[in-house]
Amino acid sequence: MSRQVFLYDHPERFVAGTVGLPGRRSFFLQASAGSRVTSVALEKTQVAALAERMDELLDEVVRRSGGSAHVPAVAPSDTDTAPLDTPIEEEFRVGTMALAWDGDEQLMIVEAQALVELDAESEEDLAEAEERLLQDEENGPPMLRVRLTGAQARAFAKRALDVVNAGRPPCPLCSLPLDPEGHVCPRQNGYRRGA
Repeated sequence: MSRQVFLYDHPERFVAGTVGLPGRRSFFLQASAGSRVTSVALEKTQVAALAERMDELLDEVVRRSGGSAHVPAVAPSDTDTAPLDTPIEEEFRVGTMALAWDGDEQLMIVEAQALVELDAESEEDLAEAEERLLQDEENGPPMLRVRLTGAQARAFAKRALDVVNAGRPPCPLCSLPLDPEGHVCPRQNGYRRGA
C-alpha cells in the first residue's frame, strides 16, 4: 500500500484547535484549501512544541537574513480565531513532526507523520525497524505536509500557543492544572486546593 500524503501548498487555512472542555480537550491540526479539509489529532505538548519551534525557526531566519526574508517579526494582528471546520474527521494521530525552511521559495515546511507502533524484541530490532520506516518514502505511514509563508507560520504559532494556554489555569503552588472541583496539590501535602 502506498503512502498517503496530504499536501497543502499555501493552504487557505492551517490552524491548531481543540474539541471539548478544558481538562478533556482533544487537540487537532487542520489544513484546508477549497472544499478539502484534513484534520490530524495530536497531544497538547506536541502543539506547544510545534508552535515554539516554529517561532524559533522564523526568528533564526530573520536573524540570518538580516531582515531581508519575507518573514514578519511578530504575528499579524488579524490572526484566525475561528473554530475548527466541522465535521472533524481525524485522518490519523500524529507521531512525529518536522519543520524546515525553504530559503529559495521563502516557505516554512511542516510535516506531521502518523504514529506508528513498531514490534521489536530488542533495542537493536527497534532501531532497525525505525531505520527501515524512515528509508521507505513510498510505503511509510500517512503524512500531512503543509507549505506556509512566513506570515502564515507566525499566525499559526500565535494561535497554537493561545489555544494551548486557554486550558485550565495552573495552581500557583505546583503549576499543575486546577480542576473546577480543585486538585490535590503536592506542595500542600495532599490537601485539596480549590480553584
